Amino acid sequence: MIKLQDVALAYAGRTGPVLALDGTSIDVARGEFAAVVGPSGCGKSTLMKLVTGLVKPTRGSVEVAGAPVRGPVKVAGMAFQNANLLPWRTVLDNILLPLEIVEPYRSQFRSKKAEFVARAEKLLDTVGLGGFGNRFPWELSGGMQQRASLCRSLIHEPQLLMLDEPFAALDAFTREELWCVMRDVWQRLKFTVVLVTHDLREAVFLADTVHVMSARPGRIIESRRVDFARPRDLEICYEKEFADIVHVLRNKIAQVRQTPAPVEAAS
Repeated sequence: MIKLQDVALAYAGRTGPVLALDGTSIDVARGEFAAVVGPSGCGKSTLMKLVTGLVKPTRGSVEVAGAPVRGPVKVAGMAFQNANLLPWRTVLDNILLPLEIVEPYRSQFRSKKAEFVARAEKLLDTVGLGGFGNRFPWELSGGMQQRASLCRSLIHEPQLLMLDEPFAALDAFTREELWCVMRDVWQRLKFTVVLVTHDLREAVFLADTVHVMSARPGRIIESRRVDFARPRDLEICYEKEFADIVHVLRNKIAQVRQTPAPVEAAS
C-alpha cells in the first residue's frame, strides 16, 4: 500500500536549509496496521505528510496504492492529536464535512445525503457514539470528540488511514478505551493504517509492525514485527512478552537519542 524508497526531505530553516529525512525507506502492506515511533523531532509527522502528498520529497520516490504520489492522496483519511471539530456544526455535520467538499462525493451530496447520513450514523454506532449525532462538539468530552474525529476520517471509506498521535491528549483510561475502538474498527473495515505515536505500549498493542526512526535526519533504523494473536485484549499489556518488546523499543530510542544529530546542509 505504501512504498518509500531512499526518501530525503529538506526545508528552509531560520539559519539555513535543514534536512528532516534522509535515506528513508519503508514498506507497508495493504491492510497492515503499522506504527512509527522515534525521538521527538525525528520526522515522524513529516513522513505522514510525504505519504499523503502534502509535501514533495527532495529526493527519492513515494508510492501509495501502486501509484507515484504527485499531490494530495484521495484514498487517505487523517486524524490528529486535536479533534478540530467545527464548534458551530453538529457532530453528524462535522463527520459529513469531507463528503461536502471533496469530489466525487461533493457533486453527489444532495442526491445521496440520506445514504451518507446512514453511513455516518453507522460509524457513530461503531465507536460508541450512537445517538450523539445531533450534539455539538462542546457538549462532548475530549474522548468523545476524538471518536467523532475518527468517524470523520473514515466517512469516505479510505483505503489508508493516517493517525498522528490521535490519543496523546487523553487521559490513560480513555486512551486505552480508544485503542480498543481503533482495534475493532480496523478489524471490521480492513483498511491500511499508519500510526505515529510516542506511546510504545500503544504501538505494540495496535500494530502488526513497529518502525523505529533515528534522530534527525530521520530514517527507519529498525522494523519489528508484533506477532501477538488478534484480536488483542488489554490484558496482554501486562504480559512479559509484551513488556519485553516495549523495553527493546524504548532502549533503541534511548540509544538514538544519545547520538548527536549532524548539522547538515541540504543540497
